[in-house]
Amino acid sequence: MKFDFSEEELMLRQQVRKFAQEKVGPLMAGHEEVESPEVVAKLTKAIGKQGLCTLFVSKEYGGTGVRSVPICIVREELAKVSPSADGMFAELGLGTFGISVAGTKEQQSKYLPMVAKGKLLATFALTEPDAGSDVSAISTIAKLIDNHYVLNGEKAFASVAGVADFYTIFAKTDPSKGRKGISAFIVERGTQGVEIGPIPMISGPPEYTIKLTNCAIPKENLIGQEGDGWAISLGTLNVFRTTVGAAALGMAEAAFSEAFSYAKQRIAFGQPIANFQAIQFKLADMATRIEASRWLVYHAAYLRDEGKLPRHIKYASMAKLFATETLGYVVDEAVQIHGGWGLTKGFKVEHLFREARLCRIYEGTSEIQRLTIFNEISRGY
Repeated sequence: MKFDFSEEELMLRQQVRKFAQEKVGPLMAGHEEVESPEVVAKLTKAIGKQGLCTLFVSKEYGGTGVRSVPICIVREELAKVSPSADGMFAELGLGTFGISVAGTKEQQSKYLPMVAKGKLLATFALTEPDAGSDVSAISTIAKLIDNHYVLNGEKAFASVAGVADFYTIFAKTDPSKGRKGISAFIVERGTQGVEIGPIPMISGPPEYTIKLTNCAIPKENLIGQEGDGWAISLGTLNVFRTTVGAAALGMAEAAFSEAFSYAKQRIAFGQPIANFQAIQFKLADMATRIEASRWLVYHAAYLRDEGKLPRHIKYASMAKLFATETLGYVVDEAVQIHGGWGLTKGFKVEHLFREARLCRIYEGTSEIQRLTIFNEISRGY
């Protein structure tokens, strides 16, 4: 079991921490809740210039290889400063992972070098208005007609799709086979038959619907083989599920820092409220759960990177479940410590309070994580 970081990983953390504080913070100031294509473009360019997109691409195409621990480090540090920046960074990986692991040489050489440089932004489009946790229920259809696949259907909660250069779309090529009939496709921005619509959100990166109406794409845009979509989608989620825990960890650390600082400054009954045992107990519990989350997240990431287990999904689900639930607890307590100011616009804990709620939903709800964990532990009994 590994409980420390390599010199390379420690250097990455310092690099990203500095980048987040000096570049991301000022860039996102006042824009956390503004769906500005200009800001998204600037942020993507900055992330690419920093070399962070290389974490989603193999060495063959200018990357470092897809490893969970480095991605977790980046997400933790970005989320401390800007949850929106973290979400955009994650979407770069989600949207390109399928190409990295199952794409043809032509697809990989066309997209991945540009992704590694931060010059192409992708989105991951799996969820539909009536199909979320039940992936097998997606109803988007792809039919092969001559040399093209024709797609019809609608996707929902496709992050940053409004500014993405291409979309990884999941559709059924053979509905009679259920989840085994799901395939994955690359659809480029500007393709005829694609309509992008915004989804008003209270937090998180910009979300969109993608409506596909007789959308024809070359058959060469199929990722892998027909029917590979289920495995590609789960493979993507299994890698990034742990990193959601890392993002939650970063936000929890930010909320704790805000609460601790406020408790030392806020005077009540003639002294800082940090002197009161009730507040000390809150802060102690918050710190303990954050530390437990850290160990779960990075242990799960380490197990995935080392490949020592035939199945690591149990640990990924445990990390995602515990870290996101911890985030909810920590920001709630941070708001409580702030009192009325904690629900006031302009206070960071108010923003984190809204951001935190999303983490228990996307990439598998807490309920789905619990089902996954139960199913995995049941295999041994």
